[in-house]
Amino acid sequence: MTTPYSVSTTALYDEAERSRVISAYDVAGARAKGQLDDIVSFAAELCGAPVALLSLVEEEYQRFLSRTGTDLEQTPRSMSFCAHAMHHHDVMEVPDARTDPRFTDNALVTGAPYVRFYAGAPLVSSEGVPLGALCVLAPDAREGLTRFQRDGLTLLAKAAMGRLDDRRTAREQALAETEARRTLEASDLKFRTLADTMPQMVWSTLPDGFHDYYNARWYEFTGAPAGTTDGEGWNGMFHPEDQDRAWSIWRQSLDTGAPYAIEYRLRHFDGTYRWVLGRALPVRDESGAILRWFGTCTDIHEQKLAYEEREVISQELSHRIKNIFAVIAGLIAFAARGKPEFAPIATDLRHRITALGRAHDFVRPHSANSRPTAAQNSLHGLLEELFEPYQRVDGRRVTVSGDDVTIDDRSATPLALLFHELATNATKYGGLATELGRVRITVAANDATVTLTWCEEGGPVVTEPTTPAGFGTQLIEMSAVRQLGGTIERRWNGSGLTVALDIPKAAFSR
Repeated sequence: MTTPYSVSTTALYDEAERSRVISAYDVAGARAKGQLDDIVSFAAELCGAPVALLSLVEEEYQRFLSRTGTDLEQTPRSMSFCAHAMHHHDVMEVPDARTDPRFTDNALVTGAPYVRFYAGAPLVSSEGVPLGALCVLAPDAREGLTRFQRDGLTLLAKAAMGRLDDRRTAREQALAETEARRTLEASDLKFRTLADTMPQMVWSTLPDGFHDYYNARWYEFTGAPAGTTDGEGWNGMFHPEDQDRAWSIWRQSLDTGAPYAIEYRLRHFDGTYRWVLGRALPVRDESGAILRWFGTCTDIHEQKLAYEEREVISQELSHRIKNIFAVIAGLIAFAARGKPEFAPIATDLRHRITALGRAHDFVRPHSANSRPTAAQNSLHGLLEELFEPYQRVDGRRVTVSGDDVTIDDRSATPLALLFHELATNATKYGGLATELGRVRITVAANDATVTLTWCEEGGPVVTEPTTPAGFGTQLIEMSAVRQLGGTIERRWNGSGLTVALDIPKAAFSR
């Protein structure tokens, strides 16, 4: 039998910690629903005791969560036997309270219910904090419980603790869900408040693209009744010509998770259609799964109209500049007819003006009808445009291969002058001077430099000139070195001239 005074070495616990743990349990609910009554009744029957209690020892009182054989609901902690029992490892037994110095003067011993015998099994939380005890009482002194009764009382205490832990877990989950719901509601309120103050239209969808939220700005702009654009109703607000395109791009974003971006015409509340910019991004969880899409619609109608007006003006201005090139070339030809001795110089100058005009026409702003077939920022496209007058019908006299490089109007002019001079010289003296001659241009680009190699084949045998460089050679040097910041190397081979140009990649495009 356990001695009356065998106490755990961890008997003293901070009362604030005990109070915190006790408050985590739904003790009131357990008592109200009688979930421990069967355990207490069985403990009394097992031990042959008229009274059994399941007590929770608090700072000032011990409360009985379940009881049989008494009407007491609580007692002061100073009178509590269980306050001692809860610190024991095993069942604490008091054979005769009158002879135990801890309880001799206890009011429960000296007065009703005249406790003599006590046995209590500790109730301990999952954190190891003592909470109270499952105990049996008798008004007569006894030698003690049998081993079977002690083991049974211990098991019943653990069963009672298991039920309390289940209620604690359920309570904590309920509290967590409530807190999460409150947090979500607060976050949702903040989001809606923020969204409603934004000048953009804000919307949100479920992972499958079902639209379930629009801010106040959306309804102000469209004039649509609340809820009428939920689900897939949003697409009906677009201009009929934009609906298929908008739905296709949105479906692609849903399938791939790629950001959504599109310009389309959205019906205004006054019945007109205004250009807006639609954008959306997915919000993902830790595994990468999409939780929700958030998007905006920004009114860009004025900017769109202004841009279109600028485009028309730019196209018209560029078209007139192109005409100026043609006029200058015509003036040069007209002047040369009056001065036959200047005809060769005039011809060269006119051809250079024409080459510049072709380069300008390639990179200038175009309408949909006048735009070149090749991309206007393509080095390959520019070179093919410049060499078009030198090609045979099969187009294989001048070939361009290798990497393509992005260009703009800044680099187009020096490139046009440079390659025009190379082609002109090749026509007079090199690979393009014979019917079977040809020129191969290869482009090799890395992160910093672009190497363009001009290689003539099948022309007359060429040798390195001994006379000072002419105007055309100076133009090549000026274009490659001064304007593009590169270097140039010439090699006069038996098969033809090879020119290697190393130009910084940054010089080709802003």
